[in-house]
Amino acid sequence: MPINPKIFQIEGKVQHYDWGGYEFIPNLLGLKNANSQPFAEYWLGTHPSAMSICFDGNTKMALDQYSKIPYLFKILDVREMLSIQVHPSKNEAELGFELENQAGIKMTANHRNYKDRNHKPEMAIAISDFWLLHGFKSKEALVELLNATPEFSIFLTVFNNGNYAELYSFVMNLNQDKVNEILSPVLSRIVPDYERGKFTKNEEHYWAAKAAMSFNKKGVIDRGIFSIYFFNLVYLRKGEGIAQLAGVPHAYLSGQCAEIMANSDNVLRAGLTAKHIDSDELLKIVKSEPTIPKVLNGYYKGKELIYPSPVEDFRISFFELKGEDIEEITSMGTEIVFILKGSVKIEVEDKMVELKQGQAAIIFSKQNVIVSAVESTEIFRASGNNE
Repeated sequence: MPINPKIFQIEGKVQHYDWGGYEFIPNLLGLKNANSQPFAEYWLGTHPSAMSICFDGNTKMALDQYSKIPYLFKILDVREMLSIQVHPSKNEAELGFELENQAGIKMTANHRNYKDRNHKPEMAIAISDFWLLHGFKSKEALVELLNATPEFSIFLTVFNNGNYAELYSFVMNLNQDKVNEILSPVLSRIVPDYERGKFTKNEEHYWAAKAAMSFNKKGVIDRGIFSIYFFNLVYLRKGEGIAQLAGVPHAYLSGQCAEIMANSDNVLRAGLTAKHIDSDELLKIVKSEPTIPKVLNGYYKGKELIYPSPVEDFRISFFELKGEDIEEITSMGTEIVFILKGSVKIEVEDKMVELKQGQAAIIFSKQNVIVSAVESTEIFRASGNNE
């Protein structure tokens, strides 16, 4: 190991989850997908379940041999909807982790909720048109929707003009026969219209019908479809971002994005999944309150587009450089740079790394860095939020 490491090229790990696309990430990374596997996520960081590898000449070594990074950087390609999910706070994660340890639940158990002691705040930056669910609708919007769907009139009394906790607890604890009874006539109306192309992605019916076709099994309608109607439906254009903080329910629906998060894998799910759902634990940590989605556009510092981070665990920014543009930066912490498009030369003192589309480098703290674009280039820069 070098005594004073400055910069290395690194290679991440692909996650082949079922909801991933087949072309975007392979094309980005210059890989073939001869077996038509889903390429869902590309991870860069030191998470133990998908450790990045760094290159020093001909030597390969696990990235955590050089640094334990407090954040995880990802590229996502969302072909099918992700599960509706919530992440715990730091205190909730520590408590949940210890209680599951005391209960003797194995780390690999399918019903394990807490994989580590850390919280998992996230930020997503769209790199295509991107659709997601984020937090509960306003009281007015939710009442309007419940009134517009006859089968949902049962929820008006439960909601009682603003009782989000009672409403969400009610639907999460409904027995399966009642879920089927309420949703069957709704889906009987909207699925044929969806198949005829009647709905747009701006409508809850579009996503509810799509979810039904993706997740429903014979005799079992996924209760996560209720959440599609209860939550805000958000559209992000390329370059726009959004943060998912502790307790805020959310689900990614479609598109590609870059994502940065605390180095954790703690997820509690509420539906649209075949994975474990623990309604009791979910209801302890979900923020059952109206949420106004805050779309992040960032601010420029020179040519760097910086997205304000709500937490200390991470910072993310974006450069769009023309051929022969040169940028000088100082690394604030251990940083990852990822080339979304084009190619660059990155110099740190007497060491240089050349990167092209789909490649990444790790730059260590307090280095003076010169980034020279060889052609039109798009770069993500991820670090701890030390500014």
